[in-house]
Amino acid sequence: MTTARSAPAVLPPALRGWLGLAAVLAALVVFGLGVLYAGGSQAGRGDRWVVSPTADSVRPPWRQVALAVDFLGEPVGAAMLVVGAVVGCLLLRWARAAVLVVAGTGMAVGTTTLLKPLVGRTIHGEDNLSYPSGHTAFLTALALVVALLAVGRLGLGRRGGVSLVLAAALVAGAAMGWAQVALGAHYPTDVLGGWCTALAVAPATAWLVDLVADRRQRD
Repeated sequence: MTTARSAPAVLPPALRGWLGLAAVLAALVVFGLGVLYAGGSQAGRGDRWVVSPTADSVRPPWRQVALAVDFLGEPVGAAMLVVGAVVGCLLLRWARAAVLVVAGTGMAVGTTTLLKPLVGRTIHGEDNLSYPSGHTAFLTALALVVALLAVGRLGLGRRGGVSLVLAAALVAGAAMGWAQVALGAHYPTDVLGGWCTALAVAPATAWLVDLVADRRQRD
């Protein structure tokens, strides 16, 4: 059985280069969109090209689906997902993975929380800061982290590992992003910013978790 000392890295070495590059590119997108839409209160050209995002655009039964997905990004729903993932990691006796689940999702949400007042973009009034989407960042980060852990446990190679991680992040981000836009909570570019925030933050957090854990093991 895998022990805490012999547990695999949460950021598999084969994936570090590719995910590092993806993280840098994602960070540039977050920065660029933040500068472009700083202080704005209306949909941009890119937003209008996707959909009119200023009012609910779905009706039953799809509205119920959107609300259910949205719940996964609310405090109660997010806590349930995180606790479930942490319990799974602890049952596998993989404490490092449990730390990453909490740290990876927490850093993604924390980053969006810090960026929102800096960018100052709003939707439906001055009090509703919208860029980047915290809901999208959370679910994307969680899916990315879980995929990273699956790659480590299954011993997937670089091609399979990168494909799994990016596919998981894309599916989770698309699902939550659709719900946020459909419910009129965010502009499409807010969603893109949230997705890229998770893609930038989660791999960096995994690298830091490995670095700290490895140093503690050597001491």
